Amino acid sequence: MFHEYRDVITELKQKDAHFHKVFEKHNDLDHEIARLEESHADQFEIEAKKKEKLKLKDEIYSMIVKHKAGN
Repeated sequence: MFHEYRDVITELKQKDAHFHKVFEKHNDLDHEIARLEESHADQFEIEAKKKEKLKLKDEIYSMIVKHKAGN
């Protein structure tokens, strides 16, 4: 995710506890969604997790853009 911002992400994860928490939650959801899909879990549950993950991705991107604008 956002490979072109790898350096910014690394910096933010070290300096911004909220960014780190959101980034880790996004990764956790990614793994959880994969597990749910493998176990053929309820599609509504999977879709809800995907929507939550997308919101976190949007938040991560916003924080990256804001950080880059400040530098």
